[in-house]
Amino acid sequence: MAGGRQRATGLGCLSVVLKGLVILLALLITTWWTVALGLRLPGPAWLAEGIAAVYAVASAIVLFALRPFWRALAVWVAGVVLLGLWWSTIRPSNQRDWVPEVDRLATAEVQGNTLIVHNVRNFDYRTETDFTPRWETRTYDLNGIRGVDLFLCHWGAPMIAHTIMSWEFADGQHLAISIETRRERGEEYSALRGFFRQYELYYVVADERDVIRLRTNYRGEDVYLYRLQVDPAVARALLLDYVETLNHLAEQPEFYNALVDNCTTGIRVHARSIGAAQAFDYRILANGSIDEMLYERGRIDNSRLFADVRAASAISARARAAGNDPDFSRRIREPGNPPQP
Repeated sequence: MAGGRQRATGLGCLSVVLKGLVILLALLITTWWTVALGLRLPGPAWLAEGIAAVYAVASAIVLFALRPFWRALAVWVAGVVLLGLWWSTIRPSNQRDWVPEVDRLATAEVQGNTLIVHNVRNFDYRTETDFTPRWETRTYDLNGIRGVDLFLCHWGAPMIAHTIMSWEFADGQHLAISIETRRERGEEYSALRGFFRQYELYYVVADERDVIRLRTNYRGEDVYLYRLQVDPAVARALLLDYVETLNHLAEQPEFYNALVDNCTTGIRVHARSIGAAQAFDYRILANGSIDEMLYERGRIDNSRLFADVRAASAISARARAAGNDPDFSRRIREPGNPPQP
């Protein structure tokens, strides 16, 4: 008898714990959908926020007041399914009224060992918002790839930075690719909205004098340049994987996601695609310290103390001194941490 009561008590406690965990998970999911409704429902903001608040309150009432619990859970799940159907109707598009900086999509074609890239951005900036658009078609010799660099751009949040990849060629050219959001006219970037299908995914394919100088000289960001310690063959494979994505996005747009499809996780996806990704590290998400992670893994120069490597890699002052010099890419690499052949 006593043993039976103990087992019943134990099962009762387990049931309470499981129910509590289910409710906690349901509340977390409800919170996500509440924010999604508030941000993405069409119409006036006050109406969207009002509907979101009604949904949150109704979900709480269902979960905590409706009995039996399995019925409450079924009603809540039905609501989530309906929201999922609505969410699936929010589709990315390449046909919007874009801001000039992202108005054109880059595409590329490979002819033997020649890479032809269309819509390379090379704007002539006077200020961050005053510029002369210039889109170019450029040709690169894939056999001439000398290596690939990583730019780490700090824009204010200590734990978060922006990353840009740039390939160097034997003829002195540099091709920079930055994974960003594609914004419409009148649309401001919001880190929160970046989680909720607000922006299309966009690959800025540019001259370094455009995409790097914009950040150092006009946005006042602290930018660091690191040569990645990888074989040129790996650098070539990585670039060609980027090219596949460029052409795919031109045909099939995708949404940017601030957590799983951003400037740094995107690099990891490409590295994994060619078999060059290493173990996951939290600094891939909190990427303000990703240079420290790369140093520990030997992916950047680690023959000196990290503090010395990082100090030598700071290029903002050099970029401001270089200004609009056509030799911008060479000047930001001297002195400091020059790429090795």
